[in-house]
Amino acid sequence: MSIGYRPVQGGPYLPQPSGEGPGGPPGPGGAGEAPRGPSPRRRRRLALGAAAGVLALAATVGSLVAVRPAAPGALTAEQIAARVNPALVDITSTLGYQRATSAGTGMVLTPSGIVLTNNHVIEGATSITARDVGNGRTYRAVVVGYDEERDIAVLRLQNASGLATVALGDSSDVRVGDKVVALGNADGRGGTPAVATGQVTSLHQSIAATDGPSGNAEQLTGLIRSNVGIRQGYSGGPLVNTAGQVIGMNTAGSTRYRVKSGLTQTRAYAVPSGQADSVAGQIRAGKSSATVHIGATAFLGVGLQSDSPVSGAAVAGVQAGSPAARAGLAAGDVITSLGGHPITSSSGVQDALVTQHPGDKVTVGWTDQAGQAHTATVILATGPAG
Repeated sequence: MSIGYRPVQGGPYLPQPSGEGPGGPPGPGGAGEAPRGPSPRRRRRLALGAAAGVLALAATVGSLVAVRPAAPGALTAEQIAARVNPALVDITSTLGYQRATSAGTGMVLTPSGIVLTNNHVIEGATSITARDVGNGRTYRAVVVGYDEERDIAVLRLQNASGLATVALGDSSDVRVGDKVVALGNADGRGGTPAVATGQVTSLHQSIAATDGPSGNAEQLTGLIRSNVGIRQGYSGGPLVNTAGQVIGMNTAGSTRYRVKSGLTQTRAYAVPSGQADSVAGQIRAGKSSATVHIGATAFLGVGLQSDSPVSGAAVAGVQAGSPAARAGLAAGDVITSLGGHPITSSSGVQDALVTQHPGDKVTVGWTDQAGQAHTATVILATGPAG
């Protein structure tokens, strides 16, 4: 389960399949989301609510791990927090279509305000703000780009300068038993980041992270696993070694209670800093790929059924005033092609849109409920982030 935090109207937000939130039109995203039913758009990992979300583990639970002796001059948790906190930001994403907010953490990479965070922290956002812990100022943030498959996003804080920055360590040097500290915007409260301590319990882990209610899973690989007690709001924040260097970005976690022993076992997962920095560098260089999207998200405006029995992407709903609505698409239609790509399932629509941008012209092919074929050229609009 991912560990952003999404309060709704002052209360905790229980993760829901996209479009099953509080009513309204098709939800955010390149393809839009259906008013009802699980999200067809992607294998989303929603924010963790107080008692919600599931983390399906591909790795087995390990035994207790011996702590590696700290190197001479190792910093205490308090010293690490004093060094790293000024280079963190509290991120608040407004999810306009879901009438909710999502809170998480980000790490400042440059004095001019380039910030690294998880994609799921900003996914679905119609606006994003970030409060810099170091100077206390709040900035409007724009999305530079993101990699949904590896849960990495890069933001730019507008009109920022002179910010403190994190020191990235070499994640290839991490060993089982290393002491680590996680820092983050616990429960979306803001202010001084919370501190959690523990040690690395295993490396190169794979997990299938799900949003719980829909069961939609997304595979993440190469992760650092620790027993640090992170919770909602830590997403996008740093996992730090005893030298004060960031060796991972917190992205998922779970707590398991063993009835027989009465013990609670915590498992936290972090994207290694080497992987995160590599993807962030690609994004900052403006190099898109099959998984990396640069800039604003293109928006077609359809909600899709994830379990359609027909070949193609079955339309469950259409956003009023969207490019799809103007083209004449309606609920019950089946999209068969997009931008020259044949569409055989709902996920194909999002895949076809990854390389597109707002303002691009694409041709959409579909069949209506009577079986009649249609084609139209649409100009893609700007959609919610991620």
